[in-house]
Amino acid sequence: MITECRLTVRTYECDSYGHVNNANYLNYLEFARYEFLRDIGFDYPNVVKSGYGVYIARIEIDYKKPAVTDDELVIRSWPVKKGAVSGVVAQKITRGDDTIAEANVTWALVDKRGLPSKIPAEYDRPGLSPSTN
Repeated sequence: MITECRLTVRTYECDSYGHVNNANYLNYLEFARYEFLRDIGFDYPNVVKSGYGVYIARIEIDYKKPAVTDDELVIRSWPVKKGAVSGVVAQKITRGDDTIAEANVTWALVDKRGLPSKIPAEYDRPGLSPSTN
């Protein structure tokens, strides 16, 4: 399942060159991952209330082209790997036909002590796995 969300680049997200500052792409990707989780039925607020967390262990980003103020961006997210406690979500930011950035985000479910934990059955949504896409 590929999910999609949209956003418009705001002036304060740009650096002195007029491009989106590279650190702001992390915010864009996080926003899109939350939308991805919601779209696949993963109830993140209840996961947290239950004492679990979804921690990001690694983010790999390839920047392809700059984005600037008022650009309309589309961020697509989809699972590419899933294990018992962790997985990888691929994400692609585009502007029209242009690829702006591509990322692979490794996540892990942790318990209230911050230790890796097997995903409880009630939160293990089929959309977390690439095999259901």
